[in-house]
Amino acid sequence: MLFTKIEMEKKRQIKEKEWRSCIDYWFWLIGYVCTIWWLVSFLYQCLPVKLIGFEAIESPGLRLKREGVIGVHPIVLVPGIVTSGLELWEGRPCADGLFRKRLWGSTFPQILKRPLCWLEHLSLHNETGLDPPGIRVRAVSGLVAADDFASGYHVWAVLIENLARIGYEGKNLHMVAYDWRLSFQNTEIRDQALSRLKSKIELMFITNGYKKVVVVPQSMGSIYFLHFLNWVEKPPPMGGGGGPGWCEKHIKAIMNISPAFLGVPKAVSNIFSAEGSDAAFVRAVTSGVLNFDYLGLQTVEHVLRVCRTWDSIISLMPKGGETIWGGMDWRPKKSNKLAKHFVSNNTYSCGDMQKGLHIKEPIKHGGVNSFGKAVSQLLASLLTTLDSESEEISSNCNSTNINLSCGNVRTECNEMHRESTPKVAKRKGNTGRTDLDSLNFVDPKMMKRAEAHFSHGIADNLEDPKYTHYKYWSNPLETKLPDAPNMEIYCLYGVEIPTERSLVHKLSASDKYKHIPFKISSSADEEKRSVLQNAVYFVEGDERASVVSSGFMCAKGWRGKTRFNPSGMATYIREYQHKQPSSVLEGRGLESRARVNVMGNVAVIEDILRVAAGVTGANIGGDKIYSDITRISERINLKL
Repeated sequence: MLFTKIEMEKKRQIKEKEWRSCIDYWFWLIGYVCTIWWLVSFLYQCLPVKLIGFEAIESPGLRLKREGVIGVHPIVLVPGIVTSGLELWEGRPCADGLFRKRLWGSTFPQILKRPLCWLEHLSLHNETGLDPPGIRVRAVSGLVAADDFASGYHVWAVLIENLARIGYEGKNLHMVAYDWRLSFQNTEIRDQALSRLKSKIELMFITNGYKKVVVVPQSMGSIYFLHFLNWVEKPPPMGGGGGPGWCEKHIKAIMNISPAFLGVPKAVSNIFSAEGSDAAFVRAVTSGVLNFDYLGLQTVEHVLRVCRTWDSIISLMPKGGETIWGGMDWRPKKSNKLAKHFVSNNTYSCGDMQKGLHIKEPIKHGGVNSFGKAVSQLLASLLTTLDSESEEISSNCNSTNINLSCGNVRTECNEMHRESTPKVAKRKGNTGRTDLDSLNFVDPKMMKRAEAHFSHGIADNLEDPKYTHYKYWSNPLETKLPDAPNMEIYCLYGVEIPTERSLVHKLSASDKYKHIPFKISSSADEEKRSVLQNAVYFVEGDERASVVSSGFMCAKGWRGKTRFNPSGMATYIREYQHKQPSSVLEGRGLESRARVNVMGNVAVIEDILRVAAGVTGANIGGDKIYSDITRISERINLKL
């Protein structure tokens, strides 16, 4: 008996030693990779360009300065979602020592030492969408707020540096500071962010010789500034009191970088399952190696809980319903140009994803969410509804006691029963019209907040008094541009990159995490000749927003005098073809058109610098279009 115990103890020690060796091996491997990458980066910075093996692209700021170009108009930069810093001003005891430290941005390593505390402080109140009791997290102010998102990950830094080359500094260059988690009107209610932006533009206008301001929003910042354009001229208390003509007087041009005017399908999946194409890719490449569900579900539930308190995500929901995004049996893009569909069979290649994936069969993926590949292409007339079921579940969810403490991770519908969730899947597919219904079923409290601050439809009559409410101001299909005939609007975005268009979900097999009843269906569950790529349909875009979302308003909705642009202000589309970095040492690439990388793109920067120096859209060549946005826009039957 004693011998048996000794033997068992020896086996336990051997097994423990093996585990430690395995863990040590992985940490050593990570350390080696990081060290090698640091050395390569160091050498890249130190060695002469010719020795590295490729010619450096000259900075557009230096080149334009040599040509005699100087800054004329003051510039306002408007960051998008998650790209600007948030800092702590008041928190729980677990956050001791973090006063005025960034909870979001460049201090991730320090913050991740206490991840649950960090997540609690990034969450907002589930009913008000404002601060939870005892917590105050505020936007970092100044240019440092969004120049670098994290160490080595540039956002606005390259553009700011090039602007400095032609004479810009603090007096004529401003970064808008706002809490991107909040609904747009709540940034004014809590922080007076819109009022401060109005005052800053007026001050820059006066102190820079009465030169109009050039505004450069990025991603969600484009729809945030669209909200501002409506707010600033409306009378108080709902508006800013600037009166008619304020925009015409103060703003020269709005140069939207990678705008998401009509939303992104990824916003639906973020709320629905906290997953997207990235999660689908991880499942595909780790199939048979790692149990992603086992390793990832607890992380997903934390992310899901936090994301569902951020009202800003709702602003990125697809707008325009079936008119813009199509139904289950059609979409506003011809299927004869197959090279631009960016979908394929189940084989995955990083190279293919960059070049564009091809299919041999036409597809119709108007549904933004669906359940199972086969049913994702069913006609809308065959879909079932959830009206009675959603009312029943909403009632159950509203009665749930919500606990947002770190130790008890819960979502609004934590008590959703497993027998109820298949009712969502009965719908088989969701279009832009029915996604809101499904999200009301999954998260009724969040959607109640959303309905108070955002709208995603199309206005029949813009003269209806209801459209004076702020909930419509960030939807370009339910509001009018200001009366500013001399103002210009630009849509600047990358193309030819696979962009998430719709996803296929399935019921989760796990009973443990009842508040995550759905997950992206992996490609292994699909048929071999599937038109899906890891349960995701792709179209052309800039990696996050499709060309429809980024370009339709400039191509058609606002082009010329329309009911959405009654003064007929000029609109321009400037598309940038994607080009891979010539070397791994080039990092993100000076000619990349991917969503965030485009901020450092030399062609984008040159366009912005020239307009800031006083030229018009016609002077820089007018439209520059490589995609099918013009033909796609013609197929969208929207009353103008």
